Amino acid sequence: MDAKNVQAAAEAILFASGDPLPVKRIAEALSCSLEETVQTLEALSVSLDERGSGICLKRLGDRYQSCTRAEYAEEVKAVLESKRNTPLSQAAFEVLAVIAYNQPVTKAFIEQVRGVDCSGVVTTLCQKGLVEERGRLDLPGKPIVYGTTPAFLRCFCISSLDELPPLPQTDADAAEKEQN
Repeated sequence: MDAKNVQAAAEAILFASGDPLPVKRIAEALSCSLEETVQTLEALSVSLDERGSGICLKRLGDRYQSCTRAEYAEEVKAVLESKRNTPLSQAAFEVLAVIAYNQPVTKAFIEQVRGVDCSGVVTTLCQKGLVEERGRLDLPGKPIVYGTTPAFLRCFCISSLDELPPLPQTDADAAEKEQN
């Protein structure tokens, strides 16, 4: 890759990550030396400054992060607040119910119950503070497990999960009870 493409790739990596990334990790992704990567990131920072971009690069020790410029904080906050206050979708209510009744659960479990991808919905519920990460399972891939938060309880005016209404019985559940 030429210098311009390496710089564009670095910008894409930092944008997609959202979190500070170690220079070493960026260098590996770009197949560059540490020195070349630092030079590329510094050139990217200058380029963003020169073109008056709303994005800037922050160096945090041996890590770099793509950030919004402080002068646009109010506009960014306004958009994020409006997103946070949007009502929950039907899919969000379904995912929330699966988590509340079965926690702690993985995304894979939720997707198995619902039959569709739930990554975006879980992320939204986390951003709204209704669901949180509760750790990782000791299985291959170390999947994240999710559970509800105190904000979930407040939103639904309950003091504990024990106050959730019972799940409706299915015909299979009723037949099983009759056999026992």
